[in-house]
Order: sequence, then structure tokens, then C-alpha cells
Amino acid sequence: MESTEAARTAAALAELSCTDVSDALDRLGLTGQCLGIRPLDRSFRLLGQAWTLRYGPVGTDPGTVGDYIDDLGPGQVVVLDNQGRLDVTVWGDLLTAAAARAGIAGTVIDGVCRDVDRSITLGYPIFARGNWMRTGKDRVRVEATGEPVCVGGVRVEPGDWLLGDGDGVVVIPAAKAGEVVAAAREIHDAEERIRAAVEAGATLRAAREQFGYHRLQTRHRPS
Repeated sequence: MESTEAARTAAALAELSCTDVSDALDRLGLTGQCLGIRPLDRSFRLLGQAWTLRYGPVGTDPGTVGDYIDDLGPGQVVVLDNQGRLDVTVWGDLLTAAAARAGIAGTVIDGVCRDVDRSITLGYPIFARGNWMRTGKDRVRVEATGEPVCVGGVRVEPGDWLLGDGDGVVVIPAAKAGEVVAAAREIHDAEERIRAAVEAGATLRAAREQFGYHRLQTRHRPS
């Protein structure tokens, strides 16, 4: 049952953009837009459910950046919370190669990565704050896995849905996925009708009025 529902959600989200979902989140009063998290390549698209890991600075022992990748599989998104640090990376060439081979859906980092050429060559989607070459080894350590993390100011829980494209990354709470998809579809369809009307000769003002554009993203409150 769960796998069937997940497959339906994945199929529905695959037809939507981050902007569709962002507007739906606004309508539902949810925060899911990850500030400052961007694709290494604008052609990258990411869709899957979160597997989470949180890093912290090392203490008296060197800690570890984690040998977790072999335990993940298709449909999962690696979500790494490195507290937005730009001075050390937590993802590089070897992780990219292993993740791509395993069919993992992609990686989202609140921080930076390195070895970007490998990601682009393999077409493996990475969304991060940027890239830099300095390793996180002996500088950060794994604090927790499988727990809620923060990415771009957004709480991400294991199993939440992540959608990424050229505009960035959005997080859809697993428990609200159905509502978000329904709202995003309505918004997407309305904007397609507005676009078609404009291309047919209507003014943008008239098309927006006809299809209720100015109410699409407005938060819906219980009556």
C-alpha cells in the first residue's frame, strides 16, 4: 500500500515544477522553499524521498564524514545538513560515483560539495550552496542519521519528498503530499490556461482575471 501511494506521489510530482509546488505550499501555509540551495547544473532535476544526515564540528576526536552510501537505494535523496558551512565539503567524487551507480535520486546539501565535473559527467543531480575543494575529513563529524535536519531554513524529516529543478529545491512533508500535489496541479493548470489565452491574443490582465490568477497562491483558510 505504501509503495503504491509513493509511486502515485512520485508520478504526480514528476509532472510539476518547483514553482508549482512553491505556490501550493504558500496556499497551504507550509514552508518548504530551501533558501540558497541551487543545482550545480541548471539541467539537473531531482525527485525522491529524504534520507537524512546531520553533521557537526569535530571535537577531541577526528570523527567521520560517514560511509553510509552503500545502504541507500533508488528513489532516495541524500539530504546532508552541514549547517550551511561553506569552508568544508561533505560530498565529492567517490560519493557521486557510488550514488550514481546505485540509482540514488540525488543529493541536497546545506553546505558545499566538490568534484563537480564528476557530477555533471554522470548526470547525477546535486543541489547545494556551492562548491569548494577543501575536504570535511577531520573537520566535521556525523552527529545523527535518520533524524529531522534543516536545509535552507526548512525542516526535512526522513521520508519527506524533495523536488529540485533549475529554480532550486522544495520540500513536501510526507503527511501533506496529497494536499500539496492537488493544489500544485490546480495552480499549474490555471497558469497553462492563462498562457494559452495570452498566446491566442488575450491581454495578460484579462487572462489573469478570467482564470483567477491573483487567488492562486493566496492562503486558503477554513470557512
